[in-house]
Amino acid sequence: MPREFSVARVRNIGIMAHIDAGKTTTTERVLYYTGKLHRMGEVHDGTTTMDWMPQERERGVTITAAATTCLWRDHKINIIDTPGHVDFTAEVERSMRVLDSCILLLCAVGGVEPQTETVCRQADNYGIPRMAFVNKMDRPGADFARVAEMMEQRLGSKPVALQIPIGAENDFRGVVDLVRMRAMVYDEGDLGEKYRVADIPDELQEEANAARDQLVEAISEYDDDLMHKYVEGQEFSVKDIQRGIRRGTIGGRMVPVLCGAALKNRAIQPLLDAVVDYLPSPEDVPVLKGLNPDSGKEEERAPRDDAPFTALAFKTVADPFVGRLSYLRIYSGKVAIGDTVCCSRSKKRERVMKILEMHANKREERKECFAGDIAAVAGLKLVETGDTVTSPRHPLVLEAINFPEPVLSQAIEPKTRADEEKMQEILRRLSEEDPTFKVKMNEDTGQTIISGMGEFHLDVIVERMMRADNLAVHVGTPQVAYRETIQNIVESEGKFIRQSGGRGQYGHVRLKLEPAERGAGNQFVSKLKGGVIPRQFIPAVKQGVQDALESGTVAGYPIVDMIVTLVDGSTHEVDSSDIAYRMAGSIAVHDGLVRGNPMLLEPVMAVEVIMPSEHMGEVIGSLGARRGRVDSTEVRGIMRAVRGHVPLAEMFGYATDLRSATQGRGTFVMELSHYEQVPLSVATELKVKQ
Repeated sequence: MPREFSVARVRNIGIMAHIDAGKTTTTERVLYYTGKLHRMGEVHDGTTTMDWMPQERERGVTITAAATTCLWRDHKINIIDTPGHVDFTAEVERSMRVLDSCILLLCAVGGVEPQTETVCRQADNYGIPRMAFVNKMDRPGADFARVAEMMEQRLGSKPVALQIPIGAENDFRGVVDLVRMRAMVYDEGDLGEKYRVADIPDELQEEANAARDQLVEAISEYDDDLMHKYVEGQEFSVKDIQRGIRRGTIGGRMVPVLCGAALKNRAIQPLLDAVVDYLPSPEDVPVLKGLNPDSGKEEERAPRDDAPFTALAFKTVADPFVGRLSYLRIYSGKVAIGDTVCCSRSKKRERVMKILEMHANKREERKECFAGDIAAVAGLKLVETGDTVTSPRHPLVLEAINFPEPVLSQAIEPKTRADEEKMQEILRRLSEEDPTFKVKMNEDTGQTIISGMGEFHLDVIVERMMRADNLAVHVGTPQVAYRETIQNIVESEGKFIRQSGGRGQYGHVRLKLEPAERGAGNQFVSKLKGGVIPRQFIPAVKQGVQDALESGTVAGYPIVDMIVTLVDGSTHEVDSSDIAYRMAGSIAVHDGLVRGNPMLLEPVMAVEVIMPSEHMGEVIGSLGARRGRVDSTEVRGIMRAVRGHVPLAEMFGYATDLRSATQGRGTFVMELSHYEQVPLSVATELKVKQ
């Protein structure tokens, strides 16, 4: 079966933003104008297509990344609508890993907000080209120019306006297209399907000419032919400008900026045109590279249907109708129902039972899919998030997806003991779907501990268990995920020697423990010389080190940011074994931790509070009382923004306190910034509680 759209006419885009910038509303309009929907849903009514989970519709926020496909100007656009809430940053991370480009949605009033910076950092990590859409131009306080300035200052990007707004706030009625130098005016009373093309209003002519000059100057930097024309003062054609914008955007050297009002159905069609004209197809992004597990050499896979099949599983979900679903981004080759594929991690072969093109929680069956596609596949029971799926004859391992560690934990138990096994099975399934949700057993108390990215994250998990799985549970008070590390460099020794008449156990290692930079994680290095420990036992030593780092000596929390170097040891010709060296490695680490001046670390959150100006004093005072420090304040229209850092342990209950202090008008967002040492008084209290 031939493919319907060539790779050059495919766009894989994500829509990313801070919470409440209008991602889902914008996506809903895109689906309506492309003919995918016959009626637009609204977030405030709980009727949107992309927010399909009951929790999403009730709370009015996106929780899980939803995929869909639509057509525009004979192009196929695969869209992933990502969450804006920081607790669900894993959904953004895995989406970014498989996208070719994205639309950065910005509120015309709030501008660049904390989660905007986070998602842009994630996009930067993967080198994803993007364009910006300044939404909510109809809101009081909307300021297009200020948002572009914030992009430059806070994101370090080079925003280049392709449009300027006609009016603002209640008077926003359209945009000036700087590429074609025309006005696009929307009338009241319709659904935004039609707009009038008119001359640029006289009062905007001077501003439009200046903005057009800036656009022409910007694109000339990326094209020698355009630079020649620019220097000689020649007129640029529409095709010249479009070519320059596309080249600058795909190269990541500029961010085209458009504007509109999704809720009022204005300026969505020009956004779709820009996606087709300026964002890359799978052919325009760097060729995929991976490691051949057989040869150990790096290989490339071009986005062609005749290349070996290569895909990345970026999401797995348990579907009530077809069982386990694996969302795949297909980078090369093609796959059809009945094909046998191989998971690079498990090296197991599995058969593709179904191929589904997803539309949020709805689906359409397909017989096969091709290079550049995003689809869901049923039948891959052993494939997990981040696994590479390939043709069995052409294995390849792609770079895995890295997810942040949880910062909050709480105990959970079923209301009836008969449901214990059911609860464990549900928790196992949920942890497979969400890599930032962890489950473990506390060996001292026998409790099941769940960990996540925040209170909201864990609330949603528990609510899903109660509603979707009909399981009643009790949950404990949220607990902060503290960490431990050492402050001094120490050398330690570990011996595990057992003799019981027959063959004994012998393991002996010397380790060097030293603190690493904050956020560097743990590292194990072997610097053995002369074969004092046989090479086959080094993995066992490493495993013993990892075992010991699970629990520190201050209050039993995991150890982070430490370099462990294996420097010496000895062996026994008969008695040495894996288990002996594993135990020796663990003993040596525990000994070093005690003597390395250990300390307790706590997660510190970057916090931004938005409130009316008259309440700024109370807000700054309340943050100080919570061991916080204020870094900056900013005027945002009629509101004020306070940015600072506060320990997570002090932020419990802050939402209620903020509402009381600001008469219900204040809001805040926070995300993990870093770990830092816990003050002595707090550390002492924590050790007592342990």
